[in-house]
Amino acid sequence: MRLSAMGDVAMTVPVLRAFAHQHPTVKVTVLSKPFLKPLFADLKNVSFYSADVNNKHKGFWGIYTLFKELKHLKIDAVVDLHNVLRSKILRTFFKFMFVKITYIDKGRGEKRALTRSKNKIFKQLKTTHERYADAFRKLGFQLNITNPKFPEKKKLTPEIINITGRKEGKWIGIAPFAQYNSKMYPLDLMEQIIANLENKENFKILLFGGGQREVEVLENIAHKYSNTLNVAGKIKLEQELNLISNLDCMVSMDSGNAHFSAMLGVNTLTIWGITHPFTGFSPFNQPFENAILPNLKKYPNIPCSIYGNKVCKGYEDVMRSISPKTVVNKILEVSR
Repeated sequence: MRLSAMGDVAMTVPVLRAFAHQHPTVKVTVLSKPFLKPLFADLKNVSFYSADVNNKHKGFWGIYTLFKELKHLKIDAVVDLHNVLRSKILRTFFKFMFVKITYIDKGRGEKRALTRSKNKIFKQLKTTHERYADAFRKLGFQLNITNPKFPEKKKLTPEIINITGRKEGKWIGIAPFAQYNSKMYPLDLMEQIIANLENKENFKILLFGGGQREVEVLENIAHKYSNTLNVAGKIKLEQELNLISNLDCMVSMDSGNAHFSAMLGVNTLTIWGITHPFTGFSPFNQPFENAILPNLKKYPNIPCSIYGNKVCKGYEDVMRSISPKTVVNKILEVSR
């Protein structure tokens, strides 16, 4: 079970891929929101069950309805990778049937120590991927996620080629948005990055996002640069994953697109604001050097929060301590 958020659901994929490879006789059913089904399409022996949490499966009785539906799958064990009220209620129903239950330890105490301003304990916490893996290990399964196997690059579909053209040279994805402004690199600085990359003859910049406002912003940016194309709002999630698998590099905030590209084995650069990789939310299997950080000497209280919803006083502009040149040089380095 992992019902949301999109990036957190994507982080389950490399763990489930490793599990399916190492335990090929075990059938896994993923319970999540319907639109996230394409994330799991290439996983062997992994099926998907949709939770309609806004309608049919909403509220206590909706969760009970979901439980009755899932009973028919003859489940032997439940792994709760969400560990929130909704998933706790659902797993309790299974517990009454003497089904074995495990759940993620989110390390809330460690995360509070990492994000507090006084007596901060600044250290790398266990990654969310390892926390997910631990939940399976509690069932008695051995699970190693340190030597991952990634799927081959997808063949570009005609629908995508109609938008992007056939691939020539390097394709760089840029996903400039995040749930909170505190995790977004300023768009004026992002445009400087794009303008600098425009001079690279073999580079094509593909802009990713979602929602009407983001699409409008990205279209306006794309129209200014000859080698830049907005794909937001033009393709569905399944096609987007297909396209991302063909990138030479993805540049993302601490957000979902970083986890999409990382789960596909794509070089992923992340730009961090008031959050930090030490919280355990780095993209899967990416070196720490691929995390581009603000000036931590100037802003020593980073991370201010785990999710970016709380900003330390005076930390509103931490992203501006990261120069566009730094990002450009890193893109050139990983795209060789």
